Amino acid sequence: MQSRILITGFEPFGGETVNPALEVLRFFEGKLLEGYRVVTRALPTIRFRSIEKLRAAIADEDPALIVALGQAGGRCEIMPERVAINIDDFRIPDNDGNRPTDEPVVAGAPAAYWSTLPIKSMVRAMRDRGIPASVSNTAGTFVCNHIFYGLMHLLSEEGNVRRGGFIHIPYMTEQAARLGGKPSMSIETITQGLETAIRTAAVVHEDLREEGGQLH
Repeated sequence: MQSRILITGFEPFGGETVNPALEVLRFFEGKLLEGYRVVTRALPTIRFRSIEKLRAAIADEDPALIVALGQAGGRCEIMPERVAINIDDFRIPDNDGNRPTDEPVVAGAPAAYWSTLPIKSMVRAMRDRGIPASVSNTAGTFVCNHIFYGLMHLLSEEGNVRRGGFIHIPYMTEQAARLGGKPSMSIETITQGLETAIRTAAVVHEDLREEGGQLH
């Protein structure tokens, strides 16, 4: 361990033909960040199967740091997530037709887990580079939150010997051009922001204490 960073991204879902969280993996595969070699995995946008593939990737790669990525259509910033909740409540079906309502991600497990990434330091570093970013306090209740909670549960079961968390990213500009009226970000800016955030996560172990909350 201690030599690799694992970055995951989801396959397209909800009728989309692309997913920026998957597209950026090509940029990061094999890259060296702060002395860590990056490995990547595409995850199916499918309940439980995504966690199984993540568990296998962690077993194969033994990373020190895991960053899961997901698309958040409608958001205009890169947003590290603060908390994962133990609930699946899908507004749309996943890619295998699953549409659970008020079911746990892991039965009998805690209600929530905090990210173990330095999320405020990551946001500050991105903003200092002129990249729109903020802390998010909800990862939703679809497969993004599902994998975030599954990841943090796996890490907790191991005794938190490695760190991890989740980052939501906006639509790419080409998606917004097709969908109309949606916030977006160029893939170049998304990758620059993510590289900044992940470099920060690799070297910062005690997060900043500065404002990052929201009224709603």
